[in-house]
Amino acid sequence: MITFIGSVFSPWYGWSGRADPEDNVCINVLLSGPGGRWTMTDRGRGALRQTEETIRIGPSGLRWDGETLVIDLDEVSTPHGQRIRGRITLTPRAVTEVEVPLKSDGTHVWRPLAPASDIVVEIDRPGWSWEGHGYLDSNFGTAALEADFAYWHWGRFPVPDGRVIFYEAELRDGSETRVALHFRDDGTVTPVDAPPLASLGRSSWLLRRETRCDAGHRPRVIRAMISAPFYERSVVETVIDGHRSTGVWEALDCDRFAAWWMKPLLALRVPRRPGWRFPD
Repeated sequence: MITFIGSVFSPWYGWSGRADPEDNVCINVLLSGPGGRWTMTDRGRGALRQTEETIRIGPSGLRWDGETLVIDLDEVSTPHGQRIRGRITLTPRAVTEVEVPLKSDGTHVWRPLAPASDIVVEIDRPGWSWEGHGYLDSNFGTAALEADFAYWHWGRFPVPDGRVIFYEAELRDGSETRVALHFRDDGTVTPVDAPPLASLGRSSWLLRRETRCDAGHRPRVIRAMISAPFYERSVVETVIDGHRSTGVWEALDCDRFAAWWMKPLLALRVPRRPGWRFPD
């Protein structure tokens, strides 16, 4: 689930010139697996309400009670038109103060707020409720992704004493950002030496896929949760310091995302509903 103020993947935001982030807001929900559903309704500024502890976007909202993030969902899937209602409760084991500039001028900043969290998902459809481990982060940017990045990939992998996250980007100016951090459950964060890059093979859309993996081993995709011409999120197995780990991985090809033909295709999956407003 992703909450956007300034919906970076919305074609409507792109067509507007990205002049008013608060006029392009949405809550994106992906329910993967058999019968999976997708919601990403782009709404106008009348659908946004914020306080220090809450964000509401249309009929859905997030609130922080000091210890737990509670997310109440009431969305409609595209293209099936099915109501997706429920609650997600995420309890961080620790909240970090880490801020990582992904570009040297600070136009893009990543905040891994709670890499180790406990989560309860309650969706009002059979088989879509579960409990397990979760993750919470935040990204901030003052420039379009495709203006500054050519390609990036990211992965979060459990290890015996915490979580390791790799965040890597190829920038338009030819430079690279390579981040490898170890997060313990007590909130301690330390840089680590990353294993070598290894190919995951091309996706069905021929998207380049790679992640970090110990020499002498090969990572593999266990299951693609979402696969698109410019983006993929998957469950990936790799080996880190001799430990075989299964985690969540993503990749984004910004050249493909910026192609002229991509925005009309995205409009089929990202409906625009600018007229929704909170009752007086």
